[in-house]
Amino acid sequence: MNSVCQILGIEKPIVQGPMVWLTDVKLVAAVSAAGGLGSLGPNAGQTTVTRDPLETAERMRAQIRGVRACTDKAFSVNILPSGAGINDIYTQPMLKVIHEEHVPVVTYVGEVDEEIFTDLKGWGCKIVYRSLTPSAANARMAEKAGADIIVATGFDEGGSLPNRALGTFSIVPLLVDAVEHTPILAAGGIVDNRGCKAAFALGAQGVYCGTAFLMSAESRMAESVKKAALTYDAQDLLFFRTHPFFYRTLPGELANKLRAMHEAGDSREAIAKAMGGFAGLRIGMLEGDMDKGYVSLGNGISFIHSIKTAAQIVNDITAGFDSWQ
Repeated sequence: MNSVCQILGIEKPIVQGPMVWLTDVKLVAAVSAAGGLGSLGPNAGQTTVTRDPLETAERMRAQIRGVRACTDKAFSVNILPSGAGINDIYTQPMLKVIHEEHVPVVTYVGEVDEEIFTDLKGWGCKIVYRSLTPSAANARMAEKAGADIIVATGFDEGGSLPNRALGTFSIVPLLVDAVEHTPILAAGGIVDNRGCKAAFALGAQGVYCGTAFLMSAESRMAESVKKAALTYDAQDLLFFRTHPFFYRTLPGELANKLRAMHEAGDSREAIAKAMGGFAGLRIGMLEGDMDKGYVSLGNGISFIHSIKTAAQIVNDITAGFDSWQ
């Protein structure tokens, strides 16, 4: 049996990326029901901003219970500890909810915190670990700390890009060779079966997909943005530096400004301030205002030509994986 499927208790080796504002009960339940692993992002299902850590955690509790009401399949909750680790004001209450709700899998993004890993493992959680800038060193550190699966994120991804311009099919074999026994998920630009098959050929045991599911029928991304995205490919995406590293987005008034700031040599901090943080993502992708917000997609957008259901995406990407072992 495929190692990723065995560890996570799923049927097909595909994990849906958490994607901050753009997941909810409907998408996550659909991915999990189709045999993959759906993942709730930090603001899953929300339309309004709260800076209250307890309210943030309770909102997540409602989403967790909503997924369970729709499917009995495994799913994941995303945490992004800051430099404060377990003492991060948002992480503590979120961990409490994860424990109380018996969440089966946690998608952990950021630097390895051994105390958090120890708690999660003690509660019986499986850990899918993703570094913002993956390397052989942090993969080995995550494996030693108890990560069950490690994500090899290439520069082809959407969202906050790694600090090293290593493509997906460079970083995957590097991490495969770096760890002793932990299976690797390939992330970045994989939206179809040939990409998945190529990842397996390089030693990955599954894939971690964001853009593919952003373009699903169940995705919360504004329909106007989905339709616009179908008309673009990777060569149209605007690239710029920001905090912490780099970003790319579809064209638009704000995106054009950010690219111009990059070309003028403005600092990462100045460009990040102009982006408006995750609020800019919410405005652009959830509300559909591509001029006042931004639309972050990976290079795989080149190969998406229609809107499909989450189940179709799961089935299409992983078709035939049993024969690739």
